[in-house]
Amino acid sequence: MKEKIDIQKIDNQISEFKPSDIENHNKSSFTHYLHNHKNGVSKFYKKNAISYVKEELKKEYPTEKITNKIAEEALQYFIFDLKDSVPFAAPEKPTFKFIDLFAGIGGFRLALQNIGGKCVFTSEWDKYSKHTYKANFGEIPFGDITKPETKNYIPDNFDVLCAGFPCQAFSIAGRRGGFEDTRGTLFFDVAEIIRKKKPKAVFLENVKGLRNHDKGKTLATILNVLREDLNYYVPEPQVLNAKEFGVPQNRERIFIVGFRKDLGINDFQYPEPSEEKVVLEDVLEEKEVSVKYYLSTQYLQTLREHRARHESKGNGFGYEIIPNEGTANAVVCGGMGRERNLVLDERLTNFKPITNITGKVNREGIRKMTPREWARLQGFPDKFKIVVSDAQAYKQFGNSVAVPAIQATAEKIIEKLNHA
Repeated sequence: MKEKIDIQKIDNQISEFKPSDIENHNKSSFTHYLHNHKNGVSKFYKKNAISYVKEELKKEYPTEKITNKIAEEALQYFIFDLKDSVPFAAPEKPTFKFIDLFAGIGGFRLALQNIGGKCVFTSEWDKYSKHTYKANFGEIPFGDITKPETKNYIPDNFDVLCAGFPCQAFSIAGRRGGFEDTRGTLFFDVAEIIRKKKPKAVFLENVKGLRNHDKGKTLATILNVLREDLNYYVPEPQVLNAKEFGVPQNRERIFIVGFRKDLGINDFQYPEPSEEKVVLEDVLEEKEVSVKYYLSTQYLQTLREHRARHESKGNGFGYEIIPNEGTANAVVCGGMGRERNLVLDERLTNFKPITNITGKVNREGIRKMTPREWARLQGFPDKFKIVVSDAQAYKQFGNSVAVPAIQATAEKIIEKLNHA
């Protein structure tokens, strides 16, 4: 039977990302197994990984008897040097382990891998983000982290829990704002994992507005749960701006860091701003950009009228052309997010109208930023693969974290852990 198995053929089939992979715990286990075969974490994924390989072999060789032993032997063939096959492989000799919750397209993972970390579990529910994550890291994230069966795949003994969880209001009227008051929210699931796995450190990220959300009760509850219920030392959260860490984007986000109290860590300093100064011009495309990113004359006029109406009411939102020596507004998905960061680019040579632009292309050279430019605004390197439509790419980068700010903070966390 072993002689009959065409490993390369099976490998090509299982390497493809399919819509059915979204909640396929077996395939997620398979990719996690491959990436953790050297560190002992693979035992958490082995059973399901073998089951997945067995399923695939049965499809390819329906007349053969596929045993667990055959599947396990075949599984060993798939353990290869991932460094050459994955754009962003883990370091050869990692110095710490972390998990990546609400992973999106892997901003946290990229940052922590850059400083020597090994991701041992990741979860993300959005199918398009999973596709991008798989293309760049070689793993398919597990799905909905609120489900007990998903939590069951989280291994023990990792060092850092990372989560950019959504902001939700808690039901704390008349109560102390503790663990039980967070039920039904995604923070509850994060707290539940922290309570069960007890990582050395937690690293949470959220929108700046979390500070004032529900008159401050939401943040107060989060801190109370971490400090009192879960027994972590949590210094005062800090808002960091991406523009101070090497990318030309005015993006403020709140960071919450915590350390297990038994480690004896009782002080923490967030990173100081970088001295590196970057401007919009540093992230713009080097070559002429496709005509599809340029605004039509008609749409540009609509934007100008829209802005004029808003300014007459006391607010100026409508659109903004960012000068080359300036700093972009925070990239966001939805609404008119792309129109907040227009650029002036006069390199266009083809002014012929195309199907997705109503009317003629404006001859002023005003265009939207491209997905690759948004990637650069968030600190993603150019070899980061964009494998989805432009609409999905804008959404993914708009929802992501600014990698340099995450990395600078993570360095401070690991520095503390190394001296604990």
